[in-house]
Amino acid sequence: MADGERSWYLCKLLRFFYSLFFPGLIVCGTLCVCLVIVLWGIRLLLQRKKKLVSTSKNGKNQMVIAFFHPYCNAGGGGERVLWCALRALQKKYPEAVYVVYTGDVNVSGQQILEGAFRRFNIRLIHPVQFVFLRKRYLVEDSLYPHFTLLGQSLGSIFLGWEALMQCVPDVYIDSMGYAFTLPLFKYIGGCQVGSYVHYPTISTDMLSVVKNQNIGFNNPAFITRNPFLSKVKLIYYYLFAFIYGLVGSCSDVVMVNSSWTLNHILSLWKVGNCTNIVYPPCDVQTFLDIPLHEKKMTPGHLLVSVGQFRPEKNHPLQIRAFAKLLNKKMVESSPSLKLVLIGGCRNKDDELRVNQLRRLSEDLGVQEYVEFKINIPFDELKNYLSEATIGLHTMWNEHFGIGVVECMAAGTIILAHNSGGPKLDIVVPHEGDITGFLAESEEDYAETIAHILSMSAEKRLQIRKSARASVSRFSDQEFEVTFLSSVEKLFK
Repeated sequence: MADGERSWYLCKLLRFFYSLFFPGLIVCGTLCVCLVIVLWGIRLLLQRKKKLVSTSKNGKNQMVIAFFHPYCNAGGGGERVLWCALRALQKKYPEAVYVVYTGDVNVSGQQILEGAFRRFNIRLIHPVQFVFLRKRYLVEDSLYPHFTLLGQSLGSIFLGWEALMQCVPDVYIDSMGYAFTLPLFKYIGGCQVGSYVHYPTISTDMLSVVKNQNIGFNNPAFITRNPFLSKVKLIYYYLFAFIYGLVGSCSDVVMVNSSWTLNHILSLWKVGNCTNIVYPPCDVQTFLDIPLHEKKMTPGHLLVSVGQFRPEKNHPLQIRAFAKLLNKKMVESSPSLKLVLIGGCRNKDDELRVNQLRRLSEDLGVQEYVEFKINIPFDELKNYLSEATIGLHTMWNEHFGIGVVECMAAGTIILAHNSGGPKLDIVVPHEGDITGFLAESEEDYAETIAHILSMSAEKRLQIRKSARASVSRFSDQEFEVTFLSSVEKLFK
């Protein structure tokens, strides 16, 4: 009897759910239609708003070109790409209106432009309008201690919505890697959209780190030690990579900064027909002006590191390798050594990392040999590179490495991480000659530094000459040609 009653209740329950199927389908369909109508209405309103904004005083329509760069005042390599791209477009399309969406609300537009000139020696030839965004905190990684990639990506949609509501451009270029804003501007804003990818939000390398349960700055030990958590994170990464590929494929033009980035973007976005490598612009000529035979003003050897104080840059590896070098006395009868870490701080998190690095140097007993230079002017950066013997870079899978190119152009012998852009594009032989060195572990770095310092001055000079000869392909002029050629499709 009990089994019969259970079967009866089960049948009744199934009939109930079946009776809800078609009404539910109708409700869902109606809601989808309403959503489409609302979004279409918003698009029409935005198009009308765009026409009003783009009409100049003489009644002619002006093209509005906008860059989405929430941290345009950060002073890193990505910001140099932004200003060089703007300068190149202003030369070719001088009548257009140029807009930069930024979250740097604590400074004025004029101060941002002055900072670009001070740090990069770049001055724009036409005015730029800045649209200041108040919700930049939504893309801060500190807001999402867990599911950071998803949280920041969803946050970028809201930040993009704020930007779109303030200014609707004709051409939209995401120059900082917020791919989730692309569908918003393309389908709601009706814009031609392009993207310059410095570093994919997720990569197959990140998937392999989780799959192999390797510890990394974005894969903590408590996850690697737990097989279940590792599997859950791997599923999350695969789902996110699928969605990332969908939003990225909305781009009409895709530019990537290196061979390493190209391989990942082709794998994830699958838009090879509109994807090109556009090497980031490096102020090569300015550094080439430094004489190779210039006498060092300071005694001993100076080691410099150029890069923003972000966790993936792995500055602790530089300090530990330097401490290992000093503690093991690998450099025999050498004059004094000093390590100078030069970089930009975007926010309080970056400032906290600098303080942690200071404490690390104190713990290792090398604080008197380590200096930190934060957000320094371009001229001061150039002076340090002119004095340095070795330039250090330690980021695993660096997407490109503008700091690496700058060091090579300035005549320092580069020691970079054996991965990513430095390995594939930059620290490669030039006409069969060595242009620099690659390393991975603390021991590798310490031993290679000792090897470089033990070389004769003539051998080091030969390497510096070869490195200089190889970096002309990363000049501002080369960037302008390849960038304008790539974005031409957006203006047709």
